[in-house]
Amino acid sequence: MADKGDIGWRLMAGAAAFAGGWVAKKAITLAWKKSTGKEPPTNPESPDVALKEAIGWAVLMGVGMEVARLLATRAAAHQWAKGTGQNPEKLKAEV
Repeated sequence: MADKGDIGWRLMAGAAAFAGGWVAKKAITLAWKKSTGKEPPTNPESPDVALKEAIGWAVLMGVGMEVARLLATRAAAHQWAKGTGQNPEKLKAEV
């Protein structure tokens, strides 16, 4: 069974990843609108969306969301370490 520290870390990391993803989606959508002058595709799988546009949106969202998740989790781990004096067990580097 998970201990309280593990549950606390999971909640903190999950909340950070959710918030980071939400902010990233807003930022990526805004950047798409500014650079292309139009709304991003709502359904890139649709044959009505140009393949170039669908691939561009998928790559931008995939990379952007993963980078946001990574940064949010690292920031949460930093705060966790400040509060507890050690890194979360799941994130300890293997030597």
